[in-house]
Amino acid sequence: MAESTGSGITAGEAEPRLRKASWKYVGPGIVVAATGVGAGDLVATLIAGSKFGYTLLWAAIIGCLVKISLAEATGRWHLATGRTLFEGWRSLGQWTTYYFAVYVVIWGFVYGATAMSSSALPLVALFPDGPSLKTWAVLCGLLGLAFVWFNRYAVFEKAMTVVIGMKFLIVVYVAIRVAPDLGNAVAGLVPALPDGSLLYTLGLIGGVGGTITMAAYGYWVNSKGWTDISWLKVMRLDNRVAYLTTGVFVVAMMIIGAELLHSTDIALNSGDRGLIDLGKVLEDKFGAVTANLFLVGFFATSFGALMGVWHGVSLMFADFVERLRRERAASGDAAAQGGMAAQGDMVEEVAAGKREKSVPFRAYLLWLTFPPMGLLFLDQPFGLVIAYGVLGAFFMPFLALTLLWLLNSSRTPKQWRNGWLSNVMLAAAGLLFLILCVKQIIDLDWGGLF
Repeated sequence: MAESTGSGITAGEAEPRLRKASWKYVGPGIVVAATGVGAGDLVATLIAGSKFGYTLLWAAIIGCLVKISLAEATGRWHLATGRTLFEGWRSLGQWTTYYFAVYVVIWGFVYGATAMSSSALPLVALFPDGPSLKTWAVLCGLLGLAFVWFNRYAVFEKAMTVVIGMKFLIVVYVAIRVAPDLGNAVAGLVPALPDGSLLYTLGLIGGVGGTITMAAYGYWVNSKGWTDISWLKVMRLDNRVAYLTTGVFVVAMMIIGAELLHSTDIALNSGDRGLIDLGKVLEDKFGAVTANLFLVGFFATSFGALMGVWHGVSLMFADFVERLRRERAASGDAAAQGGMAAQGDMVEEVAAGKREKSVPFRAYLLWLTFPPMGLLFLDQPFGLVIAYGVLGAFFMPFLALTLLWLLNSSRTPKQWRNGWLSNVMLAAAGLLFLILCVKQIIDLDWGGLF
């Protein structure tokens, strides 16, 4: 009997013919671009532009290349092995299960409140005589829940395409409106580190577009119906579209920061409220129409990230629960062999939309929506915020380094393992995210715990 490699290739058979990359297939990349760049990312880029002008533009470009490498590795694991990312993590030992279980529960609880508040902020600014911030936040959470609950990936992807279109057109329009200095922008492509810029540089390279949604990318690839290595070229084109689009957002926001804030020495609040400040600056300089358009783009950015997390992380959680359920159901050698034979079924079930109909998927949707509403009406428990910050800081190095491990081991068919460039980029990403992790943990207000 022929031996399966786990990627749809049987020993002794010819490698499958790779499908031709085509723009008509692009989709998961649009979803990850709409999800991965939230309001906080735009503010971080905006502040970097306001402090250093165009000087750090090169860092934003390198950051996109790092994310392209990381997301490509995630998608390649799913396609080359026929296994989901959690199956890969599980093969590295039980420690990955413990980490992910704690992470996904605490992170989801605090992120739910953060995402709802972020989506509500521009609505309060657009409708100052309307409902309160908390009311808008609850409505945004319920709208995201209803949309993801009653729709499947195909509809979700179309909605995210609309979101990304709104973000793209509005942010680029505002960047053009402030009249970029093309000479200085080109000069900013030459690497330079002005005094006090190191942490901003690392943040631009590692922070923008780098979230748990990068791990969800492989699940969206499978949801699209791409389940084997024949889709590799298509996935790579799709991934490049994702982070080229992200690059446009980052460059546009840096232009706005450099031209509108750096030259006039205007300071913004950190966090999502910095975009409200920018809306006021835009209104003073260009009028209410431009300011309101920007606030619509702010809402599209925040609510797109909310919908993406509600869908993508719920998919991951459902896969996590299903994997544990199957392991517990297996007993003895015969059951273990049956479990090995069924590994590829996990990917096929994601592609068939079965995870989106499952109880764990919907249970995590409810977890993201209702318990966090309590944090909207109460001060966030400080210990919970600290735990959220620590776990969030550790996730990206965890992702980069486990992918480096998985894609250089026998878990991946030999012909689809990392080449030298992928290894360099993943190792660099892992190191970068470790540095950012240490910085974030140091910056947490630990004194509030005592």
